[in-house]
Parts: sequence; structure tokens; C-alpha cells
Amino acid sequence: MHITDRFHAKKWGVFNHFLGYNVNNGEEWCQKVAGFDVELVAKTLHDMGAGYYVITLMQGRRYMLAPNATFDRIGGIQPGEACARRDLVMNLAEELQRYDIDLYLYYTGDGPYMDDQLKGKFGFENPRKNVPMAFVEKWAAVLEEYAVRYGDKVKGWWIDGCYDYFDYNDTLLEPYYRAIKKGNPDAIVSFNNGESVREEVEMGICPRRVRPWSKWDDFTAGELVDCNYIPEGRFVDGTQAHLLIPVGLPIDVQNFGTSWCQKGLKRTPEYIKQFTRAANDRGVVISYDIWVGPHGEFDPVQVEALSQIGK
Repeated sequence: MHITDRFHAKKWGVFNHFLGYNVNNGEEWCQKVAGFDVELVAKTLHDMGAGYYVITLMQGRRYMLAPNATFDRIGGIQPGEACARRDLVMNLAEELQRYDIDLYLYYTGDGPYMDDQLKGKFGFENPRKNVPMAFVEKWAAVLEEYAVRYGDKVKGWWIDGCYDYFDYNDTLLEPYYRAIKKGNPDAIVSFNNGESVREEVEMGICPRRVRPWSKWDDFTAGELVDCNYIPEGRFVDGTQAHLLIPVGLPIDVQNFGTSWCQKGLKRTPEYIKQFTRAANDRGVVISYDIWVGPHGEFDPVQVEALSQIGK
């Protein structure tokens, strides 16, 4: 038995960036979160055949997907100013469970570093170097509140921005790991470290994100920008092999890194289906990032393509 057996059995899932980049204040964010249709998302994922769903709790700014009293206390703000009043995570977990679709959450290792009011309160801001343990402890406390609240309703966590060039290491990552395990000892964890190197991918050499970054990793971060690399087998240095890939068309055709949360397809549906099959045959799990609208609607072109995998 391996802690990632359940994840491995799900084979592939969908990843969504649902963020507050286009809102001006907490009230607008609360309205956006309130309008997210969990029934639509769960039914669409079920019809596609997805085994699990990953959604962002936050990224860089103050806007959190669900209430968090610890965040409010540290930031010196009131409920609803940053953290959504609706507990969208709990609503998602309950709706997805009806279809036996697992829920995973995206978190970061750099907190609200882009928010002028809050970055100083948490203690990590640009230039993001020499991440202090004082920040980690505050940010892990926010994570712990979420992890304990959701318990086994959340099956795992993909934590971005834990880069070695921020000076992250096993010691600094441990508080996040402990916070997650306090909520669910069976939850699986991955920490993301740095950029994949295009030359390494082209040469067939395992890129940084398809290796375990720390001793705490249960599965690889696996962040690529295209369907062009598959690990040799299920495990990479004892860690479950996992890939996270955006399927959308890039904003800049010269830079596939601009494909995140974009509509359209950079590869044909047949190519995506065959790539997924080849990866799954080797025991590799794949998360596909797709576009999501303000109410939880997906791009029909992407839905149709990924549905071919389910079929």
C-alpha cells in the first residue's frame, strides 16, 4: 500500500484557477464566490469522466476562497474583506462527493505578497528571498485552519511558490506539511520548486518539477506547459509521478507558459487522449488546467476534448 494509491487510481483530473485578480474589493470577491455553481462543476466533471478536481484557494493577493479567522486576525481585517464569506470549498467537497470525485486544493508558499496592506503583516514580500520562519509559521497557521476544517473532505494539497530561490528547504516546508496532516493524516502533499527547463524536457531529462522537491513530497508537482514529457514509471525517486499541464492556447504563441486558464486547445483531442493513455499506462497521474468562468462554466471545446479521455 502507498499513500498515493487512491490518487493513482483516479488517473486524471481537472485543475482550475479561480482567483480574485479581476475584483476591486472584498465585496466584489464575495459576490464572485457566491456565484460559483458547484452543481454545474460537479456534473460537468462527472460527465467528462474526471477522477478528481483541483481549485486554487488563493494566489499572491488577499482573496481567499473560503472564510479563515486566522488570516483575518493576522491581517488585522474583518471577515469578508479578503476571505470569502461563503465556504466554497466545503460546498464543492459535498457536491463532488455525490459523484465520487475527489477534491484537492492549491495553496502557495508566498502568501499575500502582492497586497500592499497585508504583505507586511504576514512578513514576506518582494523581492521574495530568504523566506523567514516567522512568515512560514503565520502562513502555516492559516493553512492549518483550512486543513482541520475540511479534514478528509480534501484528499491532497498542491503548494506553489516553495522555491529554492526563496531559500525554502525541508525545515521551512515542514510546518505546512504538519498543518495539512493535522487535518487529514491521509492527505497527500506536493511542493512546487521553480521552473521546468525547456531544454531538459526536449532532451528527455526529468525536469525539476517532475522530481520530488523535498522529503515531504508524496507526489511530484509536475508543472509543465505542454504534453511533451512522460516520466518512465509511476514513481520518481519513490514519489508518485504527477503532471500538471495547461491545455489552453497561450496568450503569447512564443510562450506556452501563458496557457494557464485559457480557452482552446494547443493539442488535438486525439493527441491529448493518447498522451493521457500513455502516461496512465506508466502509472503517471495527470491534472489538466482548463479555463473556468465566473459561474463555474468550462470551455466547451476543452470539455469535449477531455471527455474523450473519459470515454
